Amino acid sequence: MSEKRKIWVISDTHFGHENIIHYCNRPFRSSKEMDDAMQANWNRVVSPQDIVYHLGDVYFTGGKDPDYFWKLVKSLKGRKRLVLGNHDELPNKLLQEHFQKITVWRHFGKDYGCILTHVPMQMDAREDDPYQAPFNVHGHIHEKKPSTKRHICVSVEHIDYTPVNLEVLMATHNKQTATTTDLP
Repeated sequence: MSEKRKIWVISDTHFGHENIIHYCNRPFRSSKEMDDAMQANWNRVVSPQDIVYHLGDVYFTGGKDPDYFWKLVKSLKGRKRLVLGNHDELPNKLLQEHFQKITVWRHFGKDYGCILTHVPMQMDAREDDPYQAPFNVHGHIHEKKPSTKRHICVSVEHIDYTPVNLEVLMATHNKQTATTTDLP
């Protein structure tokens, strides 16, 4: 009997981006060290049958050889899907080849009570709106804190540079917010 397929989320890997280390105080000496660590972390937790939603800003060329990124992204386990970030430009052969689906958002309202985006969403709509969800899982803000308890940041700086299981993330977040009444 096969193991249940898991859904993972991660954002803002910025593979190859040397300056992101300094901008966001990442604990690496070089982009190669950072890329190797994130690749190892990804492949340690994700199985080939799993689905991974990358919530944008996959890589930053910075003059590096395109083959470097091609091999790196191809080596990442799982069935990859991309929610476009502000640094992910289309058309892009690498992204189109290695990501099964590319969208601007993904709604998991019924299954997990969340919507996946790159940039945090305005959360002022009614929670019973079918296009809204109680929580917004997003990236983009890197090491900064989310603006409300309804926002959950999965930029790599928040998740130890490792994809996080969506089911576990939402269960943990729901448990933490169950005792608070100030969900804006």
